[in-house]
Amino acid sequence: MPDLSFTVGSTHGRARSGVITTPHGDIATPAFIPVATKATVKMLTPEQVAAAGAQAVLSNAYHLYLQPGPDIVDEAGGVAAFENWRGPTYTDSGGFQVLSLGVGFKKILAMDVAELTEGDIRAAKKDRMARVDDDGVDFKSVIDGSSHRFTPEVSMQIQHQLGADIMFAFDELTTLVDTRAYQEESVARTHRWAQRCLDEHDRLTNARAITHPDRPKQSLWGVVQGAQYEDLRRQATRGLVEISDRAQAEGRRGFGGYGIGGALEKNILGTITSWVTDELPDDKPRHMLGISEPDDLFECIANGADTFDCVAPTRLGRRGGVYTLDGRMNLAAARFKRDFGGIDDEFAAATGAYVSSNYSRAYIHHLLKAKEFLGGTLCTLHNLEFMLRLVDNIRASIDEGRFEEYRAEFLGRYYGPRS
Repeated sequence: MPDLSFTVGSTHGRARSGVITTPHGDIATPAFIPVATKATVKMLTPEQVAAAGAQAVLSNAYHLYLQPGPDIVDEAGGVAAFENWRGPTYTDSGGFQVLSLGVGFKKILAMDVAELTEGDIRAAKKDRMARVDDDGVDFKSVIDGSSHRFTPEVSMQIQHQLGADIMFAFDELTTLVDTRAYQEESVARTHRWAQRCLDEHDRLTNARAITHPDRPKQSLWGVVQGAQYEDLRRQATRGLVEISDRAQAEGRRGFGGYGIGGALEKNILGTITSWVTDELPDDKPRHMLGISEPDDLFECIANGADTFDCVAPTRLGRRGGVYTLDGRMNLAAARFKRDFGGIDDEFAAATGAYVSSNYSRAYIHHLLKAKEFLGGTLCTLHNLEFMLRLVDNIRASIDEGRFEEYRAEFLGRYYGPRS
């Protein structure tokens, strides 16, 4: 069985539907991939995540390296078997967490430069918990402060033990406050690291075919950096494609797809996406790292992106925040104390969504105020249902040739006047 394949279905401008085929099942795209950071989507069982409509989940190499350790996950049969997830899996490289936790920036990648605070800028200049050199990154554990080192080879070794269907090359996270000169250095460094990742991935795949012949092969995806600079984004993308093409010409494995990451300025998010997709082959899937807001999803899909992951929907839910067709609201607010309607009755009627069909705003408000865990569970489950149905509808609109109409209809209501 091949590591992975991708077939483009319908197109509407740059927007496209398709199917990613993995050893553990298909992923219909566009798709939102819930984040199971430590081999769990917080507050939910894997069965609940699947019932919400998730096709795959993404776990975090950094956190699973620190606890329980990739050797334990490997011994369990890989991350899917370990967490009882019956479908495709992703792991990120650990590069984002190694650097973002060391610097203190938020976990959402799409940022607005105008919203950067003095505290953000100070954080970028403080004594960091992570130090980058050309070979890799030294960092301290967020669990106990112990010292560790990630290199491209170490990231590949960890991810091979975790055993996800799709994994990402080790890259350097930069921020919007880093200088142009540093962004140039970082793109060059990430390019060298990508080559090392591909070499180590090939070596480990061949070795594990002997030591673990029962395990399916994994697909490695390159990660495009370059911040908000067009020339750097295009340069980084072309460089990754060249590395992949050269490996395949030599009879080795190339990149199965590409991730778009790093510092993404929100007001030009679609433009940045288009710079990258201009340079990428059409027959490989494109994943946006850390993107989930509805306007960002539509913007990235309109410019050729296929899949997305982000912690925002689940993190928001744990705090009582929920998505509705009329925008976001927080059920901890006093106005919901005697509101016995569902979170979004129209959404429930259209989709049969479990939470909105069975639990009232008043009940969830009570749970949140009483600090009962079920409140966060219900809000989290609702948000996943909402986000997953949204990308299902986007996919259908592409197939039906009405993507722009659906985009205008949904966003006009979601970001319109609040009731």
